[in-house]
Amino acid sequence: MNFVDDSGAIVHSIQLAVAPVFLLTAVSGMIGTVANRLARIVDRARVLEAQRRNVEDADVHARTVAELALLRTRGWLVTLCIGLLTLCGFLIGLTILFLFLGQTTEFNSPRWAVGSFLAGVMCFLGALVLFFVETVAATRILNFGHVSRLP
Repeated sequence: MNFVDDSGAIVHSIQLAVAPVFLLTAVSGMIGTVANRLARIVDRARVLEAQRRNVEDADVHARTVAELALLRTRGWLVTLCIGLLTLCGFLIGLTILFLFLGQTTEFNSPRWAVGSFLAGVMCFLGALVLFFVETVAATRILNFGHVSRLP
């Protein structure tokens, strides 16, 4: 691999590679948001597990078990979402690498850059769908506009 000595080409390659960085900013913000949701799910599950052991009312116990099942599903959705966002960040990082190498070396990178960018965007879209599904699942605990009487 031969490197280009032209500083103008290097500056242009950096400008070209910076565009996908904005998607990385969105990905990092989403990871923070989704990780916070996961922490809240885990905290709620711990509270319910502790209460479930001390509940003697069969109806309350059944509702607690049902909410724990919903929390398990939500946790699974959030974990998948974080996985897709992480993969998206990796693929966008590869896009930046391919764009930079394509401009500064003789490496023929357009197909690789386009492929990794599109795959990254697909992962981001998939994560957005999972985020929406998890949000809808979170509202299942609500009962026609008011919180149900779960412990």
